[in-house]
Amino acid sequence: MITLVFPITLVGIWLPFFSDVESHKVLTSRAKYALRATLVLAELKSANGWTSASALAEAADVPRKFLEAILTQLRDHGLLESRRGPAGGHRLAAQPSEVSAADVIRAVDGPLAMTPCASVTAFRACDDCADLATCRMRALMRRARDAVASVLETCTLADLIAEGRVPAVLDLTQLRPRAKPEAKAAV
Repeated sequence: MITLVFPITLVGIWLPFFSDVESHKVLTSRAKYALRATLVLAELKSANGWTSASALAEAADVPRKFLEAILTQLRDHGLLESRRGPAGGHRLAAQPSEVSAADVIRAVDGPLAMTPCASVTAFRACDDCADLATCRMRALMRRARDAVASVLETCTLADLIAEGRVPAVLDLTQLRPRAKPEAKAAV
């Protein structure tokens, strides 16, 4: 059973958060590590060389064994080229200006949508959906997906390098609920 709680507001709208973590989409450590690693490779792209997994793990501050699995996923999605041997390693398959943050996140975490019925790349009806045509949540979830996608799809690795840092992620746990207006006493 999923319990809805309403801990914060944004522009006067109460935002629901599901009590079990797997019920909603969050940026995973895998996606964060993938972004870090691809940013390092993007910075090295002009050198046109190969970077070993161990050197990349150190430069991106990512556990090596975990990174190796991520690099395989990125390669399988066509974002990286890999070569074995002493002169081998990994490198971006495209220019940093052609690889978006959304590309990297989708490669390791799957669709950006919070629900499968809102996904553009992996659409399906939700498991508990009675009727997709009359679902009152689907339009909201599509708008949320579109907002996230519009940011992530237009931000390339080159953009992040030019900024000199990965943009800060809003930590929703630090926000406090906005007080509800108190009813005025009758005079």
